[in-house]
Amino acid sequence: MIDSGRGTKAYLVGGGIAALAAAAFLIRDGEFPGENIHVLEQLPLAGGSLDGRGSPERAYVTRGGRMLEDEAYTCLWNLLETIPTLDDENVSVRDEIIRFNRDCPTRARARLIDRDHRVLDAARLGLDAQDRLELARLLVLPESVIGDRRIDQFFSEHFFATNFWAMWRTTFAFQNWHSAIELKRYFLRFLQEFPRIHTLAGVRRTRLNQYDSIVRPLTRWLQERGVRFEHGVTVTDVDFTEQDGIRRAKRLHLLRDGHRESVELAELDLAFITLGSMTADAAYGDDDTVPELIRDKRDGNWTLWETLSRKAPDFGQPAVFNGNVGEAAWESFTLTMRSPALLERIEEFSGNAPGTGALMTFKDSPWLMSIVVPRQPHFDGQPKDVFTLWGYGLFIDTPGEHTGTTMAESTGREILAELLGQLGFDDIADEVRATTTVTTVMMPYITSQFARRSVHDRPRVIPHGARNFAFLGQYVEIPEDVVFTVEYSVRGAMHAVYRLLGLDKPIPPVHHALSDPKTAFRALKTAFGHSGPWAPPADPAGPGMQDRPRRG
Repeated sequence: MIDSGRGTKAYLVGGGIAALAAAAFLIRDGEFPGENIHVLEQLPLAGGSLDGRGSPERAYVTRGGRMLEDEAYTCLWNLLETIPTLDDENVSVRDEIIRFNRDCPTRARARLIDRDHRVLDAARLGLDAQDRLELARLLVLPESVIGDRRIDQFFSEHFFATNFWAMWRTTFAFQNWHSAIELKRYFLRFLQEFPRIHTLAGVRRTRLNQYDSIVRPLTRWLQERGVRFEHGVTVTDVDFTEQDGIRRAKRLHLLRDGHRESVELAELDLAFITLGSMTADAAYGDDDTVPELIRDKRDGNWTLWETLSRKAPDFGQPAVFNGNVGEAAWESFTLTMRSPALLERIEEFSGNAPGTGALMTFKDSPWLMSIVVPRQPHFDGQPKDVFTLWGYGLFIDTPGEHTGTTMAESTGREILAELLGQLGFDDIADEVRATTTVTTVMMPYITSQFARRSVHDRPRVIPHGARNFAFLGQYVEIPEDVVFTVEYSVRGAMHAVYRLLGLDKPIPPVHHALSDPKTAFRALKTAFGHSGPWAPPADPAGPGMQDRPRRG
């Protein structure tokens, strides 16, 4: 066990949720002095991809929205049950989430909408016998056999036209060319969602956006315990030593406000190193501009992992994940509305009050566009007469049905026009356009975690022989767990802290829905039972039904 006494220091490279969680576990469970913990972050704010910012005068924006869930997010709940909210130190963030979802439960009534603006019966999943056989085959195959194959190598054309796939892929942001291993893990991890995939009743949301509801309370808790947040710092390299199979991090090389420095690590000091970033090189647009799709790794968020990967074969292969922007990119948008007209019409159309409907997906949309209307306010300090809505499109290279431009080439005004066209709200279009500001975000690597990979392409949280360093984030290997979740980052952080400190504390097991007979029965009955007759779409090769050409 490493002595976490007054002299031992911990350096956390990156200020995302994985590093914040690691700092909290060091203090809470390892009795580590907060003043000995240094969070090294190049951005002016902590939180990484859990963002949320803006103002009513200009606009609000979040790059993404996170689906939380009771059964699968055990490590996240373990963390948040000991972090007080900003408003009441006697109420934990976990308690606030429980209360909020009790008072504002999710039950989507308009999960899928067709090209004629009709709400589809999403409970009719549309799976036929062949689809079920293909699904069963993927579930039983070991990952070593699946290998680096694509999802569309396991399913026929019919499966990709079903309501089930339209809902599953847009809930979790899968493309047909993504890793079949990752899809299998999602099926097994979220099997309990099968019976409620058409309502998303299993979704748990935070009262505000995740930056305001999770990152800010967690950051304040850490600061109150003396954790040192050092912004404007980029770690460029780490020196390691190896002797008799024991590996140690010895030195951090960094740029602090453009000046080169190095930090020598004493024998008992610890380093927790975040690898890669799903929101690297995110670019923003507005009503009149188009966000650039950056391909040349401009912000340097991949540089450290690329450098470290050349030092040891088991430090992973970042090129597998950042080498094909065309297969990883999509675009999101946030509407800041100074009139309730659009939200009132959506509530009338969908039957869902804001915050109760989860995703609405336009199944025939050439962009495969989805939107979600959160409970208002969604940002701290948001005025009562200002409203927000978030959405995204998975197919950014296909001309829109109502604009004729691709999503990647569209301004915010054009994206708003496409959305109004998909909804069929022509009668309020002028008012909505006059009172709405659109902020767009292009994210080149947002689903890079789903890239086809081999078992060795992601490093272990604790590499073999490592004594004082660990890897964190979405690009480490945690057997059986699923990437693109907050839970994955927090679980990796818990594993890293407990192992390096030698703590004799249990880590909540990865949730397996099949281990609960009742849950397994309901899920398998939904997936493999009769789900009603399936009727083919009007145009089987039409928008939203097929694989999209991929960017090079």
